[in-house]
Amino acid sequence: MKRKYRLRRSSDFHRVRQVGKSNASSLMVLAFLQNELEHSRFGFVVSKRLGNAVQRNKIKRRMREAVRLRLSQIKPGFDMVIIARKPASSATFKAIDQSLVRLLEASQLLM
Repeated sequence: MKRKYRLRRSSDFHRVRQVGKSNASSLMVLAFLQNELEHSRFGFVVSKRLGNAVQRNKIKRRMREAVRLRLSQIKPGFDMVIIARKPASSATFKAIDQSLVRLLEASQLLM
């Protein structure tokens, strides 16, 4: 995913979590907040409780790919933080993708 689509600053992550709204599924939590940009930005959080670095990176890669495939369908102008939950460590890519779509629909972030 291109750099302009990523949340990079810690302050951005905190702002989205503190001020924004959120929806949750069994696999992940989606927190979102409107931004002043013409595109949406995404951040991914995977806690150390979900496994070693290899497992955490695998979860992040799957979540990033699910977002990348849906990028054209997601409304522009939002900062989103996607936080993995414990069941995500054993979930398939298909399950992660479906969970993300359900969360985006529930948050009315799909066009």
